[in-house]
Amino acid sequence: MISAGDFRNGVTIEYEGNIYQIIEFQHVKPGKGAAFVRTKLKNIISGGVVEKTFRPTEKCPTAHIDRKDMQYLYADDDFYHFMDVETYDQIDLPKDEVGDALKFVKENEMCKVCSHKGNVFAVEPPLFVELKITETEPGFKGDTATGATKPATVETGATVYVPLFVETDDVIKIDTRTGEYLSRV
Repeated sequence: MISAGDFRNGVTIEYEGNIYQIIEFQHVKPGKGAAFVRTKLKNIISGGVVEKTFRPTEKCPTAHIDRKDMQYLYADDDFYHFMDVETYDQIDLPKDEVGDALKFVKENEMCKVCSHKGNVFAVEPPLFVELKITETEPGFKGDTATGATKPATVETGATVYVPLFVETDDVIKIDTRTGEYLSRV
């Protein structure tokens, strides 16, 4: 159990039957009346953000989130397949549950699979990936007045906007949180 007076950013709690992560918190001491804690909570399963206020003495159970490194094996029609590299246990996650988390991840790369009480709710790709460009338009010399970009397709099939000097078959580094080009490798 954690009291609202001890809330910190990043702490996960169980509240009203849901699991929330504290994004923002603020201790408020009004001139008149009792103090309270104003929070922004993100539902880690649905992704929705809500604002709640708590009395500083109110207690909530902490939610333990398991983040396990697993290897992304392959995808078929309906599922993504992962393997625990220590025990070699395999799990299958439905594509609609994983969403776009794996659009920059190649087969056999490591990911973090997040679960609460054995229920998997999210897959976290590595922060940075290096992918080969399979298709992009050629850039034109002298066409760089404003740091222009062009679309490029990478080997996983995702589209990334890259600077004009990047060519087909170049290997680039991508930030998976934002989907942005970082550099050529």
